[in-house]
Order: sequence, then structure tokens, then C-alpha cells
Amino acid sequence: MTSLDLNTETDDTGPSGYAAARLRLLTEKTRSGPPRRSGLSRLTDAWLAALLAAGLGSAGRPPRGVALVAVGGYGRGELSPRSDLDLLLLHDGGAEPGAVAALADRVWYPVWDLGLALDHSVRTPAEARKAAADDLKVQLGLLDARTVAGDAGLVTALRTTVLADWRNQAARRLPELDALCRERAERSGELQYLLEPDLKEARGGLRDAQALRAVAASWLADAPREGLDDARRRLLDARDALHLATGRATDRLALQEQDAVAAELGLLDADTLLREVYEAARTVSYASDVTWREVNRVLKARAGRPRLRGLLGGRGARPGGAKPGTAAERTPLAEGVVEMDGEAVLALGARPERDPVLPLRAAAAAAQAGLPLSPHAVRRLAATAAPLPTPWPAEAREELVTLLGAGEPTVPVWEALEAEGLVTRLLPDWERVRCRPQRNPVHTWTVDRHLVETAVRAASLTRRVHRPDLLLVAALLHDIGKGWPGDHAVAGETIARDVAARIGFDPADTTVLATVVRHHLLLVETATRRDLDDPATVQSVAAAVGTLGALELLHALTEADALATGPAAWSAWRASLVADLVKRVTGVLAGEEPPDPEAAAPSAEQERLAIEALRTGDPVLALRTEPVVAGPGEPEPVGVELLVALPERPGVLPAVAGVLALHRLTVRAAELRAVALPAELGKGPVLVLDWRVAAAYGSLPEAHRLRADLVRALDGSLDVPARLAERDAAYPRRRGVAAPPPRVTVAAAGSRLATVLEVRAQDAPGLLHRIGRALEGAEVRVRSAHVSTLGANAVDTLYVTRPDGSLLGSEEAAGLAKTLEDALR
Repeated sequence: MTSLDLNTETDDTGPSGYAAARLRLLTEKTRSGPPRRSGLSRLTDAWLAALLAAGLGSAGRPPRGVALVAVGGYGRGELSPRSDLDLLLLHDGGAEPGAVAALADRVWYPVWDLGLALDHSVRTPAEARKAAADDLKVQLGLLDARTVAGDAGLVTALRTTVLADWRNQAARRLPELDALCRERAERSGELQYLLEPDLKEARGGLRDAQALRAVAASWLADAPREGLDDARRRLLDARDALHLATGRATDRLALQEQDAVAAELGLLDADTLLREVYEAARTVSYASDVTWREVNRVLKARAGRPRLRGLLGGRGARPGGAKPGTAAERTPLAEGVVEMDGEAVLALGARPERDPVLPLRAAAAAAQAGLPLSPHAVRRLAATAAPLPTPWPAEAREELVTLLGAGEPTVPVWEALEAEGLVTRLLPDWERVRCRPQRNPVHTWTVDRHLVETAVRAASLTRRVHRPDLLLVAALLHDIGKGWPGDHAVAGETIARDVAARIGFDPADTTVLATVVRHHLLLVETATRRDLDDPATVQSVAAAVGTLGALELLHALTEADALATGPAAWSAWRASLVADLVKRVTGVLAGEEPPDPEAAAPSAEQERLAIEALRTGDPVLALRTEPVVAGPGEPEPVGVELLVALPERPGVLPAVAGVLALHRLTVRAAELRAVALPAELGKGPVLVLDWRVAAAYGSLPEAHRLRADLVRALDGSLDVPARLAERDAAYPRRRGVAAPPPRVTVAAAGSRLATVLEVRAQDAPGLLHRIGRALEGAEVRVRSAHVSTLGANAVDTLYVTRPDGSLLGSEEAAGLAKTLEDALR
């Protein structure tokens, strides 16, 4: 057998010998990465060459006119442990078709017998050339054609012809390749932001790296080479480790495999793995953007040149009408920055070494003009620009705000600065959040991209605030603490204070920015998880925010942050709750006293239902759709108000919650109050439950059906827990990461009216029903419940008292939290 540098040799060219040598190679811990991939390719070459020789009945050199050709990744000598073998049996057409087919079988069947995936074809050079012309993917594979065994001259001639065709047809085939890359990105997403990325198909993955090689082979344009080879190697190494960890030919880096893959690569943990993958994907994505922009520019110039030559009557005419030998047209954008060929570039007289503000000025000018920032300009700025003094001059701070306020065009300009390390040079704290994954599935982006996206969203809200500059900078910094241990809002406050001072804000503005970053989650968490009618809720927010100016900024930042998080993080319902909270806090900051909820009389509708319930002795229901308001997308109803009145009795909360779950209604909030009616109307208080619900899907059920099921649930003829269990069992379990156990805590100083419990658990139908049953068993009264759900996580806040309405003692509350936690497990 040919020497393979494997430290072991075998004379067995059969399947068992190859399989044993392959296994030894894949289990060698000292050999990984490119050496293992090339070693596996050489080992496979030798085995396949022996199969071809045996098929031809010759132990020597195979005759002319037949060759076994590796294409695609195998052609590049990059076999991963579970890669397909992409093979072409090439022949000159001189042999009988039956003989060629028999030869192919002598090669293909041993491969299949070993359980290896095989992508195979049998063609003459003319047939291969025609297949390449008809199928872009075939042509891309043939660009990496390599002789495994047989007539090397036949393969060389084919490869030369295919390369010539590729270059001659570049004007037609490259737009096809561009479209193919875009379609794949739409289907598979962006690798650099996905929690479970496809290393091959997602944008910035191995397919895009292969496309860049194909563009370079066309001689039409070339990708930026800085870091590209290393990025591609890291993606291949991650795929190798994934194959070894799973034993499968998979390219999707699933959550449950990430720890094992990280260990295989010798990395600290799954987050370190994702960060390395994201950094590699970002390099490939940026190179792709730059390359395809250059391809399109060249193709556009080529398409326009013949027409201009004809119009101008000269063979030497240049695009745009410039005379031969003259420079392309330059349009000024800012001091030292001009537009040329559809990009923002540095002016001829620009001196970055003497102008420390130039990087920010160029970036702001490019974003404002909606232009990409030339990679050559960014590279020159990174290499020669003078550092900014500390604190920054006012112009630098203004240019940063201008860049952040440009909206969507900010993103590609920021990515260009990131690609050359300029962002971390300007903002050193950025390094800790760069490419940092967010394991909450609600989040669409990595931490750094989320910060930029929040600034983009905030740019559309600047007309709502008096200090748009503070809003935009707060948007950029609000999650900057996620790179540090502990509460990211607390860490972020300190970092934001330092950054604000460094970039030149005065002490008052610095304090406002630090406050907004510290409390950037305060409004949405309070609005969705606390009782807004409780004066303590509103006063605590007012005390934390401090000023109307900070409240105004927090309101806008809350919306921008949620919209940049993902579609599940913001809705008309959440927007209405936050707006209600802001209105109440504004009143307190203006010196008004919040109303006492105990003194509030029941509404006319509540009183009517209570009288009816007392008269009949049965539950009475009313459904009322609330007004339609403008959401982040189309207008949508805030929700449906469901009023339930019935004579006070045990088991009401779990019964109503269970019936709503059976009818697939999502509970957003619930308020319970006992209404005392005049003695002449009857004896005993009436319990009125005011629910805010929404249909999970489909239309709302009719009120009479809800009432009928509620009556049955209360009298015991409807077994709600059993019905919920049956429905849950009817749905197959999805494979995935096990949910963390539920956690119940007592909120410190949450309310003067009730003890506040916060329940964090996996969201599931009937969760509030289970909570209600546990609280009924503990003999406590629920005053109100507030439900917040993000992705698979539910955060339910419960205001509870003793049956007489008094607050629970601290030990009593802690014991109740433990009881509820045990019940939910």
C-alpha cells in the first residue's frame, strides 16, 4: 500500500484494512484539523486507487482513457469524518458502456458496503462539461477536480476546459451563484447569529467560503484574504468535531451536541465554541459582502462599456463618460470622505494619521448616505488613524451619534469597522460582547449585533425624546454588561458611566446614561409582572428613574430593545402596559399621589355581574374585546377582558384557569376582588375575577360554553387536571435541552397590600391552573396574578394574602414559595 504517513502500514487493500486504518486515524488525538482531513483523503485515495486497479484487472498503472476523480470537498483534500465521497469515473468513451458500468460497480459497491455516503457519476469529458453547463453545482464541484487514480492527463484536460468555461461565462454564472447564495441564506439564516447553526448551509458557512473560491477562480474579483483561510479552517474543525461527537454526517450544531463538540476541540465550554464559530462566520460573511459588491460593480461596468463606446464613438471611453486616463468621479460626503463607484472612500487629501476623528466621520458619512464603507478605506484607517484623545472631542461624539442615528444603513458600516478592529479600538469594552451568544431563544442576535439593532430601532424613535443623542448611546450600551459576571444591568451601569465620560458627556448626562442602562428592563418587567394599581409599584419605579427625562428615554429604549430582541418580545399588549405604567409614573414624578386601589368602587359592569351572580347563585360571565391599538407591525387588539362573578367559594382560581386552558386561551393578567353588595340584595360577598385573555389560535370561544364548563369544573363533574393531561399526552415530545426546574421567590418589599411571589417555570398549558391548585391547598387568597411569557419561559407574579386579607410573615411566605415550587416540580 502507498505510504500514508499514518504510523501504521497494512498490505490489506480490502474494506477491512481501510476501515481499520480509517478508525485509527480518526481516533488519534494528536492528529486533528487539516492534517487529519488531508490524511483521511490520502488514505481514501489509496484504497479507491486499489479498487480501480482491481476492477481493471491490473496491479500496475491503469491504461489511458480511464480516471477516478475526486470533486468538491474531497477534491480539495478536505474529508471530514462523515463527509460524502464525491467521485466521478471519467472515461474517454472508447470502452463498451457495459464494461464502464461494471468497472463503476467494482468501485462503488465496496464504498457502500462500508456504509460511507457516496455521490457518484460516470461521464466522458464532453458529458461532464455539458453537466457543468446545465447545473451550477456540478460546475462548482468540478472546479476542485483532482485525480485519485488513472489517467491524470484526461483529468487535467477536463479541469482546464471547465476552468476556461467558468471564466468565459463568468458574466452569466456569477449572478446565478450570487442568487444561489442569497436563496440559501434566506432558507438557513445567518450562521453568526443562530443558536443551532448549520455550519455548511447558513450564510457565512462553508458553502459561502466555497463560493468565494469560485469567484476567485473566475478572475473577475477576489475576496479579502485577511483571516479568511483561518475562518474556513475553524468551521471545518468544528464540523469534524461535530461528526466525531455525534457519529453522524450532520452539519447542524444542535444545542445538545455543543458541549461535546467543545470538548472535542479542547475549548472551555459551548459558549466559547459558539463564539469561535460566530467569529469565523462573520469573517466569511464580510468577505462575501465585499466580494459580491465588487463582482456586481465589475459586471455593471462591463455591461455599460459597449453602450458608452457606441454613444461616444470611441473605443477608449470609460464608464460614466470620463476620458481615458482620468480618475473616476468623486462626490464629497464629508471632510476627507468622498463617494466613488458606489462606495464611501477616503479623499485623496485625507490624512488619517493627523485626523483622529476621520474613522467616525467616514463611517457616519457612509451610513447617512446609505453607502458601504470601502474595505480599502477601513483598512487604511485601521492601519494609520491617530487614536482619539480621552475624553473625545465634541466632533467625535457627534459623529458617533450621527452614525447610530442613520437607521438600517448603520449595520453594514458598523460591520466594516468591526472587520478591521476599529470598534474595539474606539470602545474597548466592546470586546467582551463581540460575537457573544445569547442562549435565550427569544433573542435573534448575538449581544453585539443586538446592541447595534437596538440603536437602529431607536433611530426611528428619536422624535419622541428631548435628547436623541442620549437615547442612541444608551441603546448601544444597554447590554454592554453581558460580558461580565453577575447582573448585566448592574455591571452595565458602571461600564456605561465610564464609556460616557470617555466619549465626552458631561457629568449630568453621564449620570442619566448610567441610570437608563441600569434600569433598561425596569419598565417592561414591572408592567408585565406587577400590579399597576398598587401604589408601591408605581412609586418604586419613580424612585428608581428619578426624573421625567430619564423616564422618557427609558420608555423609548424599552420599545427599541424589545423590537431588536425578536418578534416574541414586543406586542401591542406589552406596549399598552408599558405606556400605562409610564403615565402613572409621570404623575408621581409630577407630584401627584397614586390612587388607593382599596378605595376604588367596582365598575358598573362588575357590579351588575355581581348582583346577577348573587341572585342566581351561579357563575356569570361577560367577554369584551378591548380596543385595537397600533403594534410594531399591523394593528392588533390589546386583548379580551373576561369578567367572571360568582358567590365566594374555594377553588375558584384553579377552576377558571383550568377552563381557560382547556379552551386554549392564554392568560395575560388576572385580578380577583371580593365585592360587598348592599344587604337587601343578599348575603355574603361576591368574588369578581377580571381576566385579560387572548386566543392562542383560532377564534374566541362563546361565553356560554365557558360558563357551562366552569360550572362543571366547580361541581367536580369536569376533571380539569385529567383533561389537560390527556391533551398534553396527545402531543409528541420534542427532542431538546431539558428545561431547568421551576423557581419560586418572594419579592422583597413588593407591595404594602399583599405578599408578592414570583414563579419562573417552563411555559405549558394549564400552568396557572396548577399554581392555583397549589395555592388553594396552602389556604391563601390570591389578590391578583400577572403573567409574562417569553419564548418557552413563563414568569407569573402572584399577589397573595391570608384569608383575612393580611400579609404573610417572612417565614410563612418563604414556606409558601417552597411548597409552590415543590408542587410545580
